[in-house]
Amino acid sequence: MHTWATVLDAADVHDERLRADFTHRRGTVARYRPHAYLAVRLLLPARLVAPVIALTAFMHHTDTLLDTGPVAGRDEAWKRWEEDVRSALAAGHSHHPVLRPVLHTMTAHPALHGHIEDFLAAAPADLHYTGFATEADYQEYVDSYSLPAFMLIAGLLAPDGADTAAYRAACRLYIDGSQRLDFVNDLAEDLRDGRLTIPQQTLRQHGVTRVGLEAGQGTPGTRAMLDEQLTRARRSLAESRSLASLAVADARPLVRAMTALESLTADAARASGCGVLHRSARPSLPGALGVLAREYGGALRLRAASGRRRG
Repeated sequence: MHTWATVLDAADVHDERLRADFTHRRGTVARYRPHAYLAVRLLLPARLVAPVIALTAFMHHTDTLLDTGPVAGRDEAWKRWEEDVRSALAAGHSHHPVLRPVLHTMTAHPALHGHIEDFLAAAPADLHYTGFATEADYQEYVDSYSLPAFMLIAGLLAPDGADTAAYRAACRLYIDGSQRLDFVNDLAEDLRDGRLTIPQQTLRQHGVTRVGLEAGQGTPGTRAMLDEQLTRARRSLAESRSLASLAVADARPLVRAMTALESLTADAARASGCGVLHRSARPSLPGALGVLAREYGGALRLRAASGRRRG
């Protein structure tokens, strides 16, 4: 694993205040997404670690504003944050410690500007989320919010001159599977927060009610509904495997690991059955470590080959 100083140097982060900003963002991401943080540190080349952490922290900060507190307060907080972000993009600088690393990352990844604009336009879809009536509504949410959010990170992993349409289509498949998996696996937490993320149409097809889900009733209909949703998530993840071959070469170990870990999580959720009505499922530790170990070996081979070419 690269040292943190090496990571910052590779991302051309030399100003002391900016190094502190990136370091604080590292702490946020390590606490919020420890498994993802470990995968990024192990599998990405040094030059991409700090940018991915900066954008992950930016998304987390935005999501927290969109999801926390009364709706009226969230709406006002979002408006202030959107103004801060747009002002920073226009001026090229900011006093906000979450935005300074993002602006620095844009100097090496100018296409990020467009992805941020898309994300800002998409954010109200999550702010005003009230649930899905149909599967088509869910798919619209993926297009209008989940995909633009994912492209903040995925855009950093796209090679120059990539087939934009093919890359985005693979990203769309991945995030459809990942988002559907999250909605099933986080069902207990979402219900406690007053959010029902399974379409009403899907509930009716299986004879399931919101009251029953909130009560944790493990009926045959509930089991069939969860299994169906996880099967669809698993299928989308499998169909997105071309994303690894489309990403920049030295990011492919991370992309493969992301897909494999999500698939393991889907398998764990299926094994849990109606247990997801009480707590989220997690992949087995040996399985997850096996994925990371395998891809870490691949990442080391890529770095060695790159070093030989430079030499």
